Amino acid sequence: MSLTLAPAVRTAHPAVRPTHPAAYRPQPAAARPAAPAAAPVAPAAPVAPAAPRPRAVPEGTEARGFVLYVGIDELKAAADGTSLHRIVEALRTLTTELAPSAETYAAVALAPEGAGGRDVDVVRLALQDPAALARQRESQGLSDDADRHPDGVIIDISRKRVLLDGEPAGLTYKEFELLQYLVLREGRTIDRHELIDGLWAGDDEIPNERTIDVHIRRLRSKLAHYQDIVRTVRGVGYRFDRHADVSIRQASTPSPDVF
Repeated sequence: MSLTLAPAVRTAHPAVRPTHPAAYRPQPAAARPAAPAAAPVAPAAPVAPAAPRPRAVPEGTEARGFVLYVGIDELKAAADGTSLHRIVEALRTLTTELAPSAETYAAVALAPEGAGGRDVDVVRLALQDPAALARQRESQGLSDDADRHPDGVIIDISRKRVLLDGEPAGLTYKEFELLQYLVLREGRTIDRHELIDGLWAGDDEIPNERTIDVHIRRLRSKLAHYQDIVRTVRGVGYRFDRHADVSIRQASTPSPDVF
């Protein structure tokens, strides 16, 4: 469609030029400046609620795992139609299904035959649960000062140390294991072959009977004037003899991972 422009008309006021009719002509849509397109707004990502802190985890620390104490011996497990090994494997399988990135470690708790008490309490003591150790010391009326009495021997199995008249005996790891093996079998003479099987099984270098005698001699020398608590039974082996001035802390002991 064409549009004819009208001639300009002079008005009564020559100083004011009339507006050209074309100034009122609407512009075609194509000539209008396009409004800038609004940038798409991404929906806000939902904010995950902060994970609650586990109980008893103070500020400045983080939870890195947990311990589940299971109190049951092989006889009770067999009566239930299972075994300790099967229970451990089932718990490991469940852990892997729930959290594939989790790492597991299983340890069996050992105690002397006939040790009384609830199984789970024995396990907690053997694996050195701090709350169980504190409860045991409280029930026995012990305090930290008891470790510093002036005379006598303290064989602290839970802390793996020996105090002689209040001072550390300075035993090596293997020397303490040797003493501990005898202490946990108090009153029974242990021959050299049993010591080798019990303390060096799986080692690359298996000692002979003469080597056992050397270890015993070094252990006794570090026990100084209390060395007769490790007694030699000639022709048989060695035995732990408890004296009146000998105190044993915790009658059970942790073992390595056997599963």
